[in-house]
Amino acid sequence: MAVSETVAFTRAGLAHSSMRTDANDASGAFEVIPAVDIQDGEVVQLVQGERGTEKTYGDPVEAAQRWIDTGAETLHLVDLDGAFEGERANADAIDAVIDAVDVPTQLGGGIRTADDAVDLLERGVDRVILGTAAVENPEIVAEISETHPDSVVVSLDAKDGEVVVEGWTEGAGVSPVEAAERYDDLGAAAILFTNVDVEGQLEGVATEPVRELVDATDIPVIASGGVATLEDVRALEDAGAAAVVVGSALYEGEFTLAEAQAAIEEDD
Repeated sequence: MAVSETVAFTRAGLAHSSMRTDANDASGAFEVIPAVDIQDGEVVQLVQGERGTEKTYGDPVEAAQRWIDTGAETLHLVDLDGAFEGERANADAIDAVIDAVDVPTQLGGGIRTADDAVDLLERGVDRVILGTAAVENPEIVAEISETHPDSVVVSLDAKDGEVVVEGWTEGAGVSPVEAAERYDDLGAAAILFTNVDVEGQLEGVATEPVRELVDATDIPVIASGGVATLEDVRALEDAGAAAVVVGSALYEGEFTLAEAQAAIEEDD
C-alpha cells in the first residue's frame, strides 16, 4: 500500500516522482501513467468509452504488477462498471490491486459522495478521481480536500467539446475550460482531461484542447485519450500536460512503458 509521502504530485510540492506541480512549470518532469481499467473484474479497454467495444486484458493485479515491474511510478485505476452505474462495482478487484502494489494510485469510477471518497483514501488509495460528482457539485472537491489535501483529481471528459458525465453518456452543457475554472480555488490536485472523441482508437491525440485547458488553469493537467505512438506522448508534453494516462497503446504493444519514459527523458 502506498503511503502519503509517496504521492506522485501535489499542488504544494513534489514527493515520490517529479511530476510538475504547475502545468506551465517547465522544470517539472512529465510522467507516463499506465491505465488499469476494470470491468466485470477484468482489465479492459473501451473504444470511445462505449460498452460492447471492450477488449479484455486479464487480471487487474497481474496487469498492475506488470506496469510496476517495467517502471510505473503511478497507476491509474478505473472502475468502469461504477462509472456507468453510479456506484462502485469492482471493489474486490480494486482492493486486491491496492494491497498488491507499492506505488501511488489514483482511482475513479462510481465515486459520487465525499464519504465514498474519504473511505477510499483511508483504505489506501492516494487520489480519488471525481467526474460526475465534481461537475454536478464542485464544492465536493473542497469538502474532501479540507481533510485530505491534494487528494482529489477532477475528471473533465469531453465529447465534441462538451464535458460529459455519467460514464460519458450525458452532456453537462459546459466546456472543459469553463468547467476547469471552477476548481482553481477548491483544492483540486489535478485535472484529468480525457478526449472521448479519440479515446481507445489508437489513431492519435488532439493537442489543441489540452493546450487550451493548460492555458486556462494553474492546476496540473493530466491528458488521456488517443495515444498511439511515442510522438503522441511527446506532443502532449509539448502541449503543457503534466502527465499522460496510457491504456490501449501499452496493452497492444505499440510501445513499451520504458520506451515512453526514455522518449520523454530524451526531450528533457
